[in-house]
Amino acid sequence: MKQIVIKKGNALSIDVPIPSLESNQILVKVKSSCLSIGTESNGLKGSSIPLWRRALNSPKKVVDVISSHGTKSLINKLKEKNAEEATTGYSASGVIVKVGSQIKDLSVGDFVACSGGLYAYHAEYICIPRNLVNKIPKDVEFESAATVTLGAIALQGIRRAKPTLGETFVVIGLGFIGQLSVQILGANGCQVIGIDTDKKRIDLASSMGMHRGIHPDELDKDLIRRLTNGYGADGIIITAASSSSEIISSAFNMCRKKGRVVLVGDVGLNLRRSDFYAKELDFFISTSYGPGRYDGLYEEEGLDYPIGYVRWTENRNMEAYLKLIQDKKVDVLGLAPMKFKIEEATEAYDAIKKSEKPLFILLNYTNNNSSENDSHTIIFQHKNPKNPDIIKVALIGVGTFARTVHLPNLHRLKNKYHLRALVSRTGPTAKVVGTQYNVDYITTNYQEVLSDESIDSVIISTRHHLHGSLTLKALQARKHVLVEKPLTLSQDELMSIQKFYVDEQNSAEVPILMTGYNRRFSIYARRMKEIIENRTAPFILNYKMNAGYIPMDHWVHGNEGGGRNLGEACHIYDLFTFLSNSKIKTISAHAIQPTNAHYTKNDNFIASMSFEDGSIASLTYTALGNKQVPKEIAELYVDGKIIYLDDYKSMKIYKGNESLENIQIQDKGSNSELLAFAEGINKGEWAIPLWQQIQTSEIGFTIEKILSEN
Repeated sequence: MKQIVIKKGNALSIDVPIPSLESNQILVKVKSSCLSIGTESNGLKGSSIPLWRRALNSPKKVVDVISSHGTKSLINKLKEKNAEEATTGYSASGVIVKVGSQIKDLSVGDFVACSGGLYAYHAEYICIPRNLVNKIPKDVEFESAATVTLGAIALQGIRRAKPTLGETFVVIGLGFIGQLSVQILGANGCQVIGIDTDKKRIDLASSMGMHRGIHPDELDKDLIRRLTNGYGADGIIITAASSSSEIISSAFNMCRKKGRVVLVGDVGLNLRRSDFYAKELDFFISTSYGPGRYDGLYEEEGLDYPIGYVRWTENRNMEAYLKLIQDKKVDVLGLAPMKFKIEEATEAYDAIKKSEKPLFILLNYTNNNSSENDSHTIIFQHKNPKNPDIIKVALIGVGTFARTVHLPNLHRLKNKYHLRALVSRTGPTAKVVGTQYNVDYITTNYQEVLSDESIDSVIISTRHHLHGSLTLKALQARKHVLVEKPLTLSQDELMSIQKFYVDEQNSAEVPILMTGYNRRFSIYARRMKEIIENRTAPFILNYKMNAGYIPMDHWVHGNEGGGRNLGEACHIYDLFTFLSNSKIKTISAHAIQPTNAHYTKNDNFIASMSFEDGSIASLTYTALGNKQVPKEIAELYVDGKIIYLDDYKSMKIYKGNESLENIQIQDKGSNSELLAFAEGINKGEWAIPLWQQIQTSEIGFTIEKILSEN
């Protein structure tokens, strides 16, 4: 399918796979999308900034990347950014062609309007969560409905102002959202005054019912007061974009006593107390489309706000805007948009680079002949590796970790692996990364790689909630699997994986499973193992993970991540199991009791365990710490020796007053992990025994239960 992306200050229409549908989404064949001039112009400017200048703008970030991951990682990030093709668009309309299993009130064939900066792209097909979709009312054209996001933005700004019949409002900035604001205020029975530097936009708004238009050259400090019987405006809606703080100051001065000012646009906010204090003015910020915006539970997971408590959510704002169009209270097409076809993306974006910009642009998809059934995959080439024994691998999930760790390592190990395919939920990401790493094909359908008989193994690097189910499906497809930690978030899935191997125990060729517990493959963990291999007594291991704070709305804490105990601490449970090479005997855990919702129980806890060989280990996991202190510290006591590991950057081994070794190199084992996986496949040997992988998951589940019950 065709999709518009932004690269180095230019817009391109490229071929990408159709996105994959999730259970709480609908797949829409787009008929029209709206190009917002202000937002899209900023995207073009941002993408044209050279990488060296971006680096100079964020020196601390550069230093953090180098100190944590090394110079090579920074170079890889810069190369990736240089090749980046940013998706764009957030308002569209079209026809539903497929519905997710959780969607009950929409059907294939419904005409819908769609919103969302991460979903409603300029593309022939888009996947949209339920709360960002509305049915298009009868007699409303696709082109008008394609402006639903901008309409909801305008409507939410007006709702924040709470206009009443007969009040006078000033709209500062008569761009597209300003023009819509004028019409909606008029439909609400308000007298509307508009201010803009462009006389053509003033004339256009006047033709749509605005009562008075003013150019800034005509404006004096008393003009609005003279037009309102000496009182001043009841309210001001700012839809302009400017770095100047004079706009907000002027807005305050135009208001009557106890008036209100609502900021919808983006202007300077150097506020002067004298402008609003004496009048006791109210100043409101309008958050985009309305309540629900920036809330992942609402937008992505479909959790609605009860209408009795939140009357106008972003979805209900979208619905109300479409009804205004149906009732002819808002005339979108009367605002004379420029129109282009999706194939004319470059011309469309060239239009907004000109000094005299259009009010808004509509992209139409009238020649959309793509078939949803055959466009989830794009083949670049098919290469037959010279070495017939090389492992042909597919990477499922192309997130940050996969791009910064797995892909560079696979490239370095090209004598071991041939990267045949990439699977990503969205097409542009797969296209950029697939081109960069010269893969055979990209797809948004993971079944494509599972049915590809030429693929020997898969690396699963999706979000955590998909690990278990994808692992089982890949094993059943006879693929060797390297799945990022955790192996699964579900005990039922863990049992199903165990059962698979029980059922396969007499088979000649059983696929190898390896969970991505990379720390055991670091030079430090392996050296520890060597030192304690012939110990005369059990060991004591104290491990401290200064994990850092992650906001509660981050996906790690939700259903996709499973929380920090299951999602990250499992690394350390595996390390304990690796070093002891022993079955678990007892487990205990204690968490601090958070006094507020800033933390959860599995943010801050101490877990202790004993093993059948007599060794004991404890993990202190906390988000209470400080980044200036190393993230991971381990102290192992055994046979008169102390092994001190400092964040996988250095390790010292002490015996009496003597320091035996002082290794200093950063290594968390990610590259060695891939080497071990390749060696295991070639030799038919497991790099991590199955029982150890199962035990690590069971330790995590046990601790999670203890933490939840205390």
